[in-house]
Amino acid sequence: MTQNAIDDTDREILRLLEENARRSYNEIAEAVNLSAPSVSARIRRLEQDGVIRQFTVDTDRTQYENRVRIMVRFQSVLDSADSLRESVIQAPYVEHVFTTAEGEIIAVATPPRPTIGSWVQQNIPLSDVRRYDVQLLSSITHSTYSNGTESTLTSANCGSTVREDGLASRVGGSLQQFCCEECESAFRKQHEDSPG
Repeated sequence: MTQNAIDDTDREILRLLEENARRSYNEIAEAVNLSAPSVSARIRRLEQDGVIRQFTVDTDRTQYENRVRIMVRFQSVLDSADSLRESVIQAPYVEHVFTTAEGEIIAVATPPRPTIGSWVQQNIPLSDVRRYDVQLLSSITHSTYSNGTESTLTSANCGSTVREDGLASRVGGSLQQFCCEECESAFRKQHEDSPG
């Protein structure tokens, strides 16, 4: 499904589900001025098209287990970023892993409270780590986009949507996004050929 095939009603249904995935079709139907069977059909289509990937339960283990939420920022040693990222993904209690365009790896984890001080040393190969920083998180809030806010990256060269296999590269001191290596090369060549 292309983004253009999603209309304002679909966006509102998605927003309502992101706020509360347990809403009834009747409640959603009333909010978007459709019948419950029409809402059901739209949700089914959004699932089939891969827009809705899953319905999940978002639990906070710090509320019912002796855990604390931390954020760990890792900088890898040269040529160890992929290995470090895989180690972080496989480490126990890790909930989310992010990699920045600059190669920093950020993990959010909920280890048992008594192990906070030793969690990194016990679970991550320090030979891959140049530097790391652990911070306690006081809260975490999930936000949903609303009113059709654009949330896609576009290639600096061709304007196409940058997907998971896209890349980011610094050109002329600015971080640019590209859909493929060919676009990145063409943009870099164009930037190098331009005067000034």
